[in-house]
Amino acid sequence: MSEQHTYRVIVRGTWDALTDEARARLLAEADEHGMTSMRFTEAGSLSYEPSPLKHFSMRYVVVSDAADGEEMAAAVAEDRAQTALRALGYGFRDLRSTVTDLDTMKVNRKSASRR
Repeated sequence: MSEQHTYRVIVRGTWDALTDEARARLLAEADEHGMTSMRFTEAGSLSYEPSPLKHFSMRYVVVSDAADGEEMAAAVAEDRAQTALRALGYGFRDLRSTVTDLDTMKVNRKSASRR
């Protein structure tokens, strides 16, 4: 069995060619997608600022084979984002991802003298 790693992926993008209905829905739901909604989940969490309604981010947890690396985690998260946004009827472009491998992340602990 191959080793599994857990990745946190932030997918960022730009809204594009939003219909009037999609724009109205995003503006009406903006309070649900602000700073307090930012969570890493398997299904993803969408966040954006309503003014200007230009950019968005989606946060994902991706568990995959360590051998596949961060590139695969980014591809999986971007695919999930595209699927979710299309299902909601939101136009988008310029997706890009930032990936953190939680299993290789170094944690700096403060020594007792620095607390």
